[in-house]
Amino acid sequence: MQNYKENSLSLLGAISMGTGVMIGAGIFALTGQMAELSGHWFPLAFMSAAVVTAFSAYSYVKLSNAYPSAGGIGMYLYKAYGSSTYTAFFALLMYFSMVINESLVARTFGTYALRLFDIDESSWLTPFLGVVLLIFAFFLNLSGNKSIGRFSTLMAALKVLGIAIFALTGLYVMGDTSASVRTPNPGFGMSGFIAATALGILAYKGFTTITNSGGELVNANKNVGRAIMASIAICVFLYLLVAFAVQGNLDLGEIIAAKNYSLAEAARPALGEFGMVLTVILAIVATISGVIASMFAVSRMLAMLTDMKLVPHRHFGMPGTIQNHTLVYTVVIAILLTVFMDLSRIASMGAIFYLVMDLAVHWGVIRKLRADLDIQVWVVITAIALDVLVLTVFILIKLQSDSFVVWVSLIAMLFIYIAERLFLHSRRTEHHADHSNTHH
Repeated sequence: MQNYKENSLSLLGAISMGTGVMIGAGIFALTGQMAELSGHWFPLAFMSAAVVTAFSAYSYVKLSNAYPSAGGIGMYLYKAYGSSTYTAFFALLMYFSMVINESLVARTFGTYALRLFDIDESSWLTPFLGVVLLIFAFFLNLSGNKSIGRFSTLMAALKVLGIAIFALTGLYVMGDTSASVRTPNPGFGMSGFIAATALGILAYKGFTTITNSGGELVNANKNVGRAIMASIAICVFLYLLVAFAVQGNLDLGEIIAAKNYSLAEAARPALGEFGMVLTVILAIVATISGVIASMFAVSRMLAMLTDMKLVPHRHFGMPGTIQNHTLVYTVVIAILLTVFMDLSRIASMGAIFYLVMDLAVHWGVIRKLRADLDIQVWVVITAIALDVLVLTVFILIKLQSDSFVVWVSLIAMLFIYIAERLFLHSRRTEHHADHSNTHH
């Protein structure tokens, strides 16, 4: 692949990129939404999401050791399902879940930035600021690999340090009893906890962006797996600290009321107005670096699918490489989502797309690649069972509380599948007509 620079990404750079994407929106946007679903148990929902993610990561580590590639998940699906509609469909679900994540991060950026001026998140400025961030990330991504690696490393360090300070300060000042215990537990009981786990998985799914860097990472066969496990471990530790700090400083009703900016509100009791401002600045740093790292990975994945002739590609008169074009497509889709969807709907759609794709990866590993990968079958079967459980419960709860997002997700998936089927069918027809060999 001509556009990928081998050995241009270090292990530390890959860990920074993974944590950079994970800490982008997960902790800032999802804490309140998870509290709404699971009540007092929301800190433990971050833990259960980490357990599901750890089982999930096993397949990706095994795959990345066997097939390190810049296409990451696109390449793994290709190995499992060949040049088929399934490969293209599931790879596009991953692509769209990553783009959905970018719009989630962009809207979170807008929501937190407006807290500095006490402007309500329902203002038109929320999506506007999100769009500005996406455009900034787009231009930084055009500048190339090394600058993104350096920027990600610096931002990830600032983020991890800042969030740790926030959490430890919050825990220090919270007193003997947790504030939120004063409120009866609304939530949805056990099913709410499982649904919160499904959302919590979004806070960790950034680990998959590391797999997309397989073609560029130094000693990829070993380092992709190391980078994945290190990123998840760092995030589990941080998320638990933050969740307990939020729970200790806000009543559950306050957490839910400040759903999309609960961390900023949680800083007020601990550090007053200064703490709130500091948290907002931290959220801004986290979301900016999250979008940049995510865009870096997702445009490469779409470029890989284009090179594999699995998705249609039009230049629309644009100069530059296929990667530059896929970057443009990515930004345009993310901007549309940022403008038209609110935070909780974006998060729900991202969770549904991601979990369906994740199931396809595990199924491919069990059915097609078992012999090549030297896997413990029970681990992958457990990952499938956990995915099915959290996805089913999440969809059932969303059908009760916001059925619109479930139908939009299903219609979007159906549209992607049909469009891919038609595209690949027309390509094969052309291929037979030309009697020429297409090469993958």
